Amino acid sequence: MNTNPFEIGYYYDDELKSLGFKSIGSNVKIAKNCLIVGIPNISIGNNVIIDSFCSIIASGKGYLTIGSYVHVASFCHLLASEGIELKDFCGISQGVKIYSKTDDYSGNSLTNPTIPNTYKSIKKGKVIINEHSIIGAGCVILPNVTIGEGTSVGALSLIGSNLDSWTIYVGNPLKKLTKRSKNLLQKKQDFLADLEQNNN
Repeated sequence: MNTNPFEIGYYYDDELKSLGFKSIGSNVKIAKNCLIVGIPNISIGNNVIIDSFCSIIASGKGYLTIGSYVHVASFCHLLASEGIELKDFCGISQGVKIYSKTDDYSGNSLTNPTIPNTYKSIKKGKVIINEHSIIGAGCVILPNVTIGEGTSVGALSLIGSNLDSWTIYVGNPLKKLTKRSKNLLQKKQDFLADLEQNNN
């Protein structure tokens, strides 16, 4: 039993499967101090870690789908009210904010959740982060964005439009830096082959 009050710990497979997730794979751990709303709308694959102080909102018609071998680092916020998909082998660094819905900041409508939607202009649309993509610390991803396979985004970037595959992006405003190496695909094959061999 852990007696250190500063080590809050994780929920593991057996406990998570009893909480009503849409689906939970194996070798999943979620920090006990996360805030999660809409558990029945959340599907999680195998070998997933969600670290401390993350907030995940997937209530109503929203949904969150997390593939396998995915890490969501501490202090991330995933507003999945219109859908968020994190594909296999992607990584979300500390403090990333992903919004599938946001208010209009132009001044042409009222804002915030206390106001009925009739008086607001809401931008919404699912966010998809494809396989092998990595999002740097403190990035903000706005609604209706697809991040291509193998793309990396540097820390503190603002992402408001679709990003090409196998490209490195940085900054605010966001700009392409260079193409990203695909050498990791061979590493993936080696890794999966080793896993299969060790399981036989």
